[in-house]
Amino acid sequence: MSVRVRFAPSPTGPLHIGGVRTALYNYLFAKKLGGTMILRIEDTDRSRFVPGAEDYIIESLQWCGIQFDEGVHVGGPFTPYRQSERAAMYREFVDDLLNAGRAYYAFDTPEELEQMRQRLTAKGVANPQYDHHVRMEMQNSLALSSEEVERRIRQGVPYVVRFKIPELAEVTLYDLVRGEVTVHAATLDDKVLFKSDGMPTYHLANVVDDHLMQITHVIRGEEWLPSAPLHSLLYEAFGWKAPEFAHLPLLLKPDGNGKLSKRDGDRLGFPVFPLEWKDPATGEVSSGYRESGYIPEAFINFLALLGWNPGTEQELFSMEELIEAFSIERISKKGAKFDVDKARWFNHQYLKNMDDDTLTDGLMALMAEKQLVPDREYAKTVTRLVRERAVFIKDLFEQGGYFFQAPQHYDEAVAAKQWKPENKPHLEYIAGILESHSTADGLRLKELAMQYVKENNLPTGQIMNSIRLALVGKSMGPDLFEIIPLLGVQESAARIRKALAIL
Repeated sequence: MSVRVRFAPSPTGPLHIGGVRTALYNYLFAKKLGGTMILRIEDTDRSRFVPGAEDYIIESLQWCGIQFDEGVHVGGPFTPYRQSERAAMYREFVDDLLNAGRAYYAFDTPEELEQMRQRLTAKGVANPQYDHHVRMEMQNSLALSSEEVERRIRQGVPYVVRFKIPELAEVTLYDLVRGEVTVHAATLDDKVLFKSDGMPTYHLANVVDDHLMQITHVIRGEEWLPSAPLHSLLYEAFGWKAPEFAHLPLLLKPDGNGKLSKRDGDRLGFPVFPLEWKDPATGEVSSGYRESGYIPEAFINFLALLGWNPGTEQELFSMEELIEAFSIERISKKGAKFDVDKARWFNHQYLKNMDDDTLTDGLMALMAEKQLVPDREYAKTVTRLVRERAVFIKDLFEQGGYFFQAPQHYDEAVAAKQWKPENKPHLEYIAGILESHSTADGLRLKELAMQYVKENNLPTGQIMNSIRLALVGKSMGPDLFEIIPLLGVQESAARIRKALAIL
């Protein structure tokens, strides 16, 4: 059978970048082996459903360049791909387990379940759970007579269906990332498979759908590893061949202590979601990588290397190169520390390699937002001059806005350090040098200015930084005598004289 993988998020809120990485690894694995990539929406827990979350997930993955062969938004041979639309079919699989004695009805009320937990806690049980130790003491079809069970069902008494964990078995499965994993079944609880609202739980729907959709490999986050033994037992109970499992390492906080969360992003000033998200309940807005100015290819390149390495020194990969290089064998077992500085570095590398016209389009769009309409060729020249200093397209204006608007304010710290009253006649003289030249020959102007500075034994750094402050408003930008020719000698001289008047 050809490789078939799925990404199966729940629409309970925005897609975390850890989820994007899971989708990415599934995609790379499938494309490397000529397989099929599926998007399935697991929305059986209606109490946690968030309006707009499904559309957000789809838009996020499209922005990232992760393409699906089948799924909720593209269709396919196993439609529907939204679990809430498949609800009716799960009942027959529950009945199969009930008829085989591998599952049972449980009528326990919330109060009875809480009393059970309290009894176990009082006996010193560290992890009180509904398992083979207590099942015969509870209100279920294992402990009640068949007549009583039928009566309760007939009268509409609420119930769930629980899986009957075989108490003496050991569950061994092979994980493609972690190797052999063995769990004694006695440590597992009798998980609910079917809820009182008539919907399956994640565990049942996940296993049934993976089987029906012919999934060959389940590549998912490490947080699902504790569920893998239960899923393995479910496959065995149905008499189905289980897919191969691969559980991915966590994305960790920058300090490595714990799983990366939205709070970490808020605290440290970086997004943890691919796109901006507005909570429909509270109106709270969370930042996204797209809106923060990240290039999707750079974002994906950065994310791919958080938990996987190619075994070479190469860091910059196109999606096609990632597909070619990817292998599950090179996924780390250890969690990967998130490094926002590295994310910015990747974006800088991709921005540097963008063509001039694309970057100029970005700068022109920024200028239009500020009601500025510069000449395109002039804007392209500015782009070429400042692109090396930009991490995001928005930085093009931050790094080069002074080419379009004379500074209205001057950096006070720079002025206090560099702008000295005794240098006023010297700055006026250099402004005069500029005004005396009809053409802006940068090398010639630099030669004349430096000659004057040396002849008058002036502090070179102080004079040049004062000129930069007058032209730019800050201590930043490319070589001073690249700035002056682009501004023009008359404009440059006018800015020096304006700074002299103000400062």
